[in-house]
Amino acid sequence: MSRRPGVLKAVGLTLAGALVAGCAAAGWAYWHLNSNIKSVDIDSALGDDRPAKVTPTPSVSQEAPLPTEAVNILVLGSDSRSGKENQALGGGSSTGARSDTAMVVHIDAGRTTATVVSIPRDTLVTRPSCPLSDGGSTAVAYGAMFNSAYSVGGPVCAVKTVESITDVRMDHYIEIDFSGFAKLVNTLGGVTVTTDEDIDDDDSHLRLKAGTHHLNGKQALALARTRHGIGDGSDLGRIGLQQKLVKALLEQISSAGLLTGPTKLYSVADAITGSLTTDTGLDSLTELMSLGESLKGLSSDEVRTVTMPVVTAPSNPNRVVAKEPAASELWESLR
Repeated sequence: MSRRPGVLKAVGLTLAGALVAGCAAAGWAYWHLNSNIKSVDIDSALGDDRPAKVTPTPSVSQEAPLPTEAVNILVLGSDSRSGKENQALGGGSSTGARSDTAMVVHIDAGRTTATVVSIPRDTLVTRPSCPLSDGGSTAVAYGAMFNSAYSVGGPVCAVKTVESITDVRMDHYIEIDFSGFAKLVNTLGGVTVTTDEDIDDDDSHLRLKAGTHHLNGKQALALARTRHGIGDGSDLGRIGLQQKLVKALLEQISSAGLLTGPTKLYSVADAITGSLTTDTGLDSLTELMSLGESLKGLSSDEVRTVTMPVVTAPSNPNRVVAKEPAASELWESLR
């Protein structure tokens, strides 16, 4: 009996030590994930000359509620070759970066349905004058390729160009690069997609027979970049593959049991945050988690994927322009 107090004390100290170590590890993990995220202050750069924000519906809850208002997010896939991983996956060391994938994600009020609109990179647009970080600005460009906005003015110009052609306010901005996308897919255990035709693309180095395939990160990235091995070789065929990937990734995330496996959740979060650039409204783990929590009721079946209506450009058979009035009607439906 005389040993019992000593044993209890030892057990208590051990548990206290484990608790302190656990808290320290959790604190380090939060700091690490938080510091992973890069951000751009788009709101300050663009000022007030923008489409109006969605006015949120006041909540009657006394607690801080999750957001439920409609939200628009510009999601870009950058083809930057910065860093060895991106160079290897991108197939070279090209300088600069372009937005080879551009999607406007509109999440309806209530956050249970969504529409993802792809904007073809080859669309000819009027690129507005965009502010630059050195205090200068880019010149207005007529008949410019859509993805040139990112090349000349980065995320700020990409957002301003999207807003100018859609008249829809982009509430947030999210950008992910080659290596980030591949890491995300690998961390999720791959992604399953079904292709409608054989793919044989020397540029993306992807060769697949028509049918269902479980792809690793490198293969999924190659699928997202494939354009010459399918259809007429245009960007529109690639967009169709990218939209399949979006739906497949949503299904994989839903089925991965992330909330029941902390280690898995951390691995996915580390893969995502390490390759993200966001606006300052999403540049913390807390803000990203709030957005994610607000989307728990959104299933892949309730996500509609469409492409901005386009027609062949009169000036160039290898380019497209917005098809009117269909394009304007689509954007109007998202305001």
